[in-house]
Amino acid sequence: MAPAITQHTPELAVSDAVAHIAEAALRPGAVGTVGLELEAHLVDLDAPPSRVPWARITALVDALPALPGGSRVTLEPGGQVELSGLPRPDVAAAVAALRADRDALAAALAADRLALAPVGVDPLRRPQRVSPAARYTAMEEHFAAVGCAAAGAAMMAATASLQVNLEAGPCAGWSERVALAHQLGPVLVAVSACSPVAAGRATGWVSTRQRVWGDLDQARCGPLLGGADPAGEWAEYALAAPVMLVRDPRTGRASPARARVPFVDWISGATPLGGRRPTRGDVDYHLTTLFPPVRLRGYLEIRYLDAAPEPWWPALAAVTTTLLDDPVAARHAAAASAPVAGAWDRAARLGLADPALRTAARACLAAAVDAVPAALRSEVEALAELVERGRSPGDDLLETARAAGPAGALLTATTPTWGGADR
Repeated sequence: MAPAITQHTPELAVSDAVAHIAEAALRPGAVGTVGLELEAHLVDLDAPPSRVPWARITALVDALPALPGGSRVTLEPGGQVELSGLPRPDVAAAVAALRADRDALAAALAADRLALAPVGVDPLRRPQRVSPAARYTAMEEHFAAVGCAAAGAAMMAATASLQVNLEAGPCAGWSERVALAHQLGPVLVAVSACSPVAAGRATGWVSTRQRVWGDLDQARCGPLLGGADPAGEWAEYALAAPVMLVRDPRTGRASPARARVPFVDWISGATPLGGRRPTRGDVDYHLTTLFPPVRLRGYLEIRYLDAAPEPWWPALAAVTTTLLDDPVAARHAAAASAPVAGAWDRAARLGLADPALRTAARACLAAAVDAVPAALRSEVEALAELVERGRSPGDDLLETARAAGPAGALLTATTPTWGGADR
């Protein structure tokens, strides 16, 4: 959904923008609190190849009662449904609340013959934007203007992820913590991979969702470099990233930037946009158009996991949280993942078929199993066994697509316990 409009203030200097971004990047605090967000593709059980019309989706969402766990329901440009859970004191509580909300939402949708398919990329339907929101229309136009129309359309309308939001922790540990969140990325991309089929065909990539992000402008979607000052690096990253959208300060309506203009050039006046210089409100809005695998929003927003069905998304949430929040598990994970740091493309293409990634994944899962909350240990043990066999959640999806076609794979993915034993 489009973010709330921030009140515009007078134009600012580059140094002011740097300070503003860096100050908001990370907030000090104890680790432990966890927020989860799970996206899923919406499927009409009576017409799987067709996208659900926007008016039908919005009418259903608007009529939903409050969910038992308090999650917010929002919609992505292709009609994907996102459940955003409230922050909880630990990952077990976060999973329990999101599960309850997912079940309640699924029951409400089932009454209208709709279902949710939590997989990284829609295996059947081509990307198609169904949201008429002006923000998404402008995003689509920007991607086309800068030469990544196909990847932009796929990102907006055909992908789904599991997002894990974790506290930044004490200031003294920020550099190490942010670096580890990035270093674990390729390992967890391989472990979570659940998008080997897209638009009706096998792609040859285990995580086509991650491939899509790799095909987008890396000045906007690439990882941070893991420096000693992550907040300062985030500010530099943001100012170097190209402007995507310029809002009319009177109406809030966004217009696309049709060339790659680094935000710093707009601030400095080197390249005027919208007939004016940017303000702090424009800085805040610009940050909503940046999509690195780990985004700094006062907390760590970990964005690189494929959406996956039960029991895999709860296991992935538990493993990701444990490898970053448990000090002993984090040390083991740092050592295990170091040899494959930065191997984003290998992870997306080969996943656990890559020997180095498989070795790292086995070690990371072993470090997590004994440290995860008891309520999620069975799910994590199942994931560890899957990794031990060199498999990821998407392997079942690919096999189903080969046996029953991509429509069969999409429908099978709507089954609550697809891919694993009953919880």
